[in-house]
Amino acid sequence: MAECNRATGQHKGRSSEELLDKGKIIQSLNITEGQTILDAGCGSGYMAREFARLVKDSGRVYALDSNELAIKNLMSTLDTDIIEAFVSDVSTTTKLGASTIDLIYLSNVVHIFSDAQMQGFVTEVKRLLKPKGMLAIVEIKKEETPFGPPQHMRLSPDELTERIPLSPKETVNINDYFYLQLFEK
Repeated sequence: MAECNRATGQHKGRSSEELLDKGKIIQSLNITEGQTILDAGCGSGYMAREFARLVKDSGRVYALDSNELAIKNLMSTLDTDIIEAFVSDVSTTTKLGASTIDLIYLSNVVHIFSDAQMQGFVTEVKRLLKPKGMLAIVEIKKEETPFGPPQHMRLSPDELTERIPLSPKETVNINDYFYLQLFEK
């Protein structure tokens, strides 16, 4: 799992890629050719690659992570100009322009945010999203699972919608362990 230290924001190098149903996530996001997508906390970039395949040459995918090594590894394996990878933290102001993003995607990241980071994240999401832009958050269910952070760190869909002042759209059950919460600006 992409476990992180809430105090430092650094993950422990484990990935949830093999546990997620990427097909179900992609289907739920309704990605179209030409969109601009931000994969925040991209890790290895496995979803950024999926997004690039769907937005095609007329689209753009920004892949950011606070882990410099993860970004360096991703950049060394990119075979497309559609993805731009860079080191950044979505809970602070990024280099991206205001109202330029159609979809912001985070997977197993939000539960590690401190209150201050959550506030910064919400501010940055509102700044980045175009009108009617979507925020998609994948999180581990707040119940007993064979992996993941302690339950007190996890957020239920209701807790997530309380913390994010965007319009909640849909909660999608990804599998036994994960859900996807969609919001609209």
